[in-house]
Amino acid sequence: MPKRSIFYVSDRTGITAEMLGQSLITQFESVSFKRRTLPFIASPEKAQEAVTIINQASLEDGFQAIVFSTLIDDDLRQTIRLSNALVFDFFEIFISPLENALGLASSHAIGRSHGGGDTQTYTQRIEAINFTMSHDDGVSSRGLDEAEIILVGVSRSGKTPTSLYLAMQFGIKAANYPIIPEDLSRQKLPDTLSNYRKKLWGLSIKPERLHQIRSERRPDSEYASLANCRYEIQAAEALMRGQGIPFLDSTNMSIEELSTTILHQTGLSRHLY
Repeated sequence: MPKRSIFYVSDRTGITAEMLGQSLITQFESVSFKRRTLPFIASPEKAQEAVTIINQASLEDGFQAIVFSTLIDDDLRQTIRLSNALVFDFFEIFISPLENALGLASSHAIGRSHGGGDTQTYTQRIEAINFTMSHDDGVSSRGLDEAEIILVGVSRSGKTPTSLYLAMQFGIKAANYPIIPEDLSRQKLPDTLSNYRKKLWGLSIKPERLHQIRSERRPDSEYASLANCRYEIQAAEALMRGQGIPFLDSTNMSIEELSTTILHQTGLSRHLY
């Protein structure tokens, strides 16, 4: 199957178009897609440039390109519709029925979903990211009482990317602490965490996958050896069970799945933007 060109077209960042479009095309596993985002299409000139790019891709592929558009302006949307492509106009698909159902006209305001217009929620999001970065890998215990969740696990089990995703996507102040060999040998968490037991959530991982990840960082080291990885995972899981800390196996879960599962099971509130 030849590759099919996919375009995410937006008058702002393109994040919404990417998210919606990606969720649709992942249902077609046998098709190979070439994906490109065209953000900040906010003028007639930019829209015409986008049409030229889209048409060129359709010509080179020998197939119509597929366009997922979240453009708001009616004239720009019409320009994109004239391209040689199959165009999915999310504004038309979703907003028009909502206007009819609510009996109201939408504001047609650009950038509402991923802009910085709501100062309070945007500030909250930045504060969460800053907090998470300053409390990564146990680097600081100051202000730890502000943490909404504290992830624990052995080195390279997925704590940092999951913490950052929780902060960036949901505005959650997430800290993370490594379970180090000394903790494993005494089967006890760092004293720093003793007052935050209810905020703790663990991440584990299959030893074989941990061995692979660590070998990319420190090849042929005791730290990365399969035997050591097996020991650390077995000891860490025993520690978390003994301390009553719930944990997830990150081996086959994306950071999106890990974060959503943690939020669902803890009942933490998502801060959507």
